[in-house]
Amino acid sequence: MKQIFILFVVSIFFQNATAQELKLKTRKADALGAKAFVNTIIDSNLSLVDRENSIYKEIKSGNIPDFLRKLKKVSYTSKINNQEYSIDFFVLPDYVAIGSNDDYMYMPMTPILAQRVANLLKCTLPTRKMVDLIYQNASIKLEPQPIPPTKAMTTVPVFITHNELVKTQLTPYSIQHNNSELTAGNKKDVIISNKIYTEKTPKVVIYGWHKLDGKAIQPLYNKHTNTWADYSHGIRLIQNKVLVNGKKTTIAKILADPNLNHLLSDEGVIEKAYYPITAYQ
Repeated sequence: MKQIFILFVVSIFFQNATAQELKLKTRKADALGAKAFVNTIIDSNLSLVDRENSIYKEIKSGNIPDFLRKLKKVSYTSKINNQEYSIDFFVLPDYVAIGSNDDYMYMPMTPILAQRVANLLKCTLPTRKMVDLIYQNASIKLEPQPIPPTKAMTTVPVFITHNELVKTQLTPYSIQHNNSELTAGNKKDVIISNKIYTEKTPKVVIYGWHKLDGKAIQPLYNKHTNTWADYSHGIRLIQNKVLVNGKKTTIAKILADPNLNHLLSDEGVIEKAYYPITAYQ
């Protein structure tokens, strides 16, 4: 009995050591649902800057669905210079949304806001390689739902339209989704990349939106300015702290390492693993 008890305690300790949750305030009982929040944006005809400040305020207050709070572990093993390395990183089970489990809306953001939110929550954005790994490990894979491109694709009404398309897709998976099962295929990712800084004006770099055959619709792309955010963009946050061969380190340190960067990057070393938080132009 004593041995069984010890094994039980060790098991519970291990589970607690590996389980990760988003460091964020509890959602208030009177917090706005997504529909009410979005209506305030539309009714007030907010500028991009004011809209993003409002989104940041809601996230900071804890107004996100419960299903986003429990991070999912993604593990990967690779041999580098004849030595085997394993890495565990912890990701949002779905893209950043505002509201409750029943009334939520995915929030496309410029990389300026995405980086502010990542900093707030001690997280980072994924690399292209991480996006692929997340998709491979997702238990809920959705078929992408593109909307024909128009000038309105950066507006809130189109955000709402796409949000409803995705939520309809998720209906058969509602129990799994509310239990924080890893979900992918519903958005492109805003990613960190060396291509953020290849021109004088920082760009937003996007990638992903995998089809059910595993192929990404969106190749790595950096032709939009850093104030661009359209309906297809999703923000997937990754906890800064990771485990390499069981030892704690950070994503930034791995990406800057001449050897270990291969665990998370297919672009080589990424020294600036972040977007600049600059004024909106």
